[in-house]
Order: sequence, then C-alpha cells, then structure tokens
Amino acid sequence: MKCLILAAGYATRLYPLTENFPKPLLKVGEKTILDWLVEDIHTSGLVDEYIVISNHKFAHHFRAWADQHTLPIAVVDDGTSTNETRLGAVCDIQFAIEQKRLDDDLLIIAGDNVLDFSLVRFIRYAQEKGTSCVMRYYEADEKRLSKSGVSEIDENEVLLSLEEKPAQPKSHWCTPPFYFYRAEDAKKIKTAIADGCGTDAPGSLVAWMCGHAVLHSMEMPGSRYDIGNLESYQKVQESYRGIEK
Repeated sequence: MKCLILAAGYATRLYPLTENFPKPLLKVGEKTILDWLVEDIHTSGLVDEYIVISNHKFAHHFRAWADQHTLPIAVVDDGTSTNETRLGAVCDIQFAIEQKRLDDDLLIIAGDNVLDFSLVRFIRYAQEKGTSCVMRYYEADEKRLSKSGVSEIDENEVLLSLEEKPAQPKSHWCTPPFYFYRAEDAKKIKTAIADGCGTDAPGSLVAWMCGHAVLHSMEMPGSRYDIGNLESYQKVQESYRGIEK
C-alpha cells in the first residue's frame, strides 16, 4: 500500500506563516503536522512508501523534511508555483500515480489536518470491508455543511452519494479528506478526470466514484482539527494533546 499525501496547496489564509513555508510542516506541539500523520500510519506496518505531492514552490522544504526521516518518503513536484495555477487535488493524485507508476492500493490523506485518533483504525476498516472507503462525521451546523462534502449512507455503511458544498444538504454526514482506494478503483481516476469530475476538491473524486464502485463509510472515531487560518492554528496549538485512541 502507498500513502499519497496531498500537500500542493498554498494555504493563503495562513499568511504570513505560510507565504514561504508549507502548512503541513508547521509544528503542533513537538511535531510537524506531517510527523503526527505518518508516524501514526506507519504503526500499521502496511504502508511501504509515503508520497508527498507538493507544488514547486515548497518541494525543497518537503525534501529536506523527508531527508531527516528513516521512513520511505518520496516527494513529487507537480510543477506549479502559484495558487492560481495549482492543478487541484484530483489532478495531483493522478499526476503522482503517473510519475511513480503506481499500481497499488492507495491511502490518500490531506497533509494539513491533525487527528486525535489513529488512522490505523481506518486502514483496518477498509481491509475488513474489502472495498474503497471514506470516513464520515456528524455535523449539526447547517452553515458548515454548506462548505463541506456531504454524503448519504445506507444502513450497511455503503456510501450512496457525496456532494461538495451543497446548497441544500441531504444529510448531516461530512466526509473529511482521508480516503482508501483499492488499486482497481485508483485505475479509474484518469477516466474520472476525462469524464468531467471536479478536480479541485478531493471529495469530487469520491462523488464520481460513487457511481462507478462500491465504497463504505466509517464513522470517524474521534476529532479532526482543520487548520484553515491563524486563529484555528492557535487553537490547535493550545488544545491538541496527541493521538488518544
């Protein structure tokens, strides 16, 4: 299994902190955001390579970080240098697949989220289901729903649909940016892009995949801290206590 880490964004809402430095390498407590993620995932013993998908502006920062690790980490530079010319998450995923000639099961994660639970639980869930999988969490706030990927789930935890930033949400289930794609489904991503799948948000790929594969949705067993601006970064710094479960 390969782990693709989406880290090609420019985090403009966190300026000046991220004007010349990538958000995933900001520290939360004693570790960078990426360290919290990859060190946890590696305890599963199932990932044989971590592939950071970066833009050109920040690729050297990620390479310096990777050089400090004993873990098998590669950095893929998507060649973009500005927020306006970014490829978008879905095209970045396909770019990495082609650059690395991947033919593996893929764990795909956003590199800028902090979790208080272990992602190994999600990997185990995907193994048990034998399908591509996503996670979900309950969101009561209607305003937040309209800015999220909202999903419909059946009684067997099968994902029926996902809609990005819906005007009229069909449920209170939000889908965070952590995905598991079986190798056979990862091969469909190029077709999804050609078919007009949205390419900016990674949830758009999930929305397309719902009609072309079986996906299960695991209820998130803890909390996710999305560092979107300076205020949220400060709150995480003050409250985060590490992976608890």
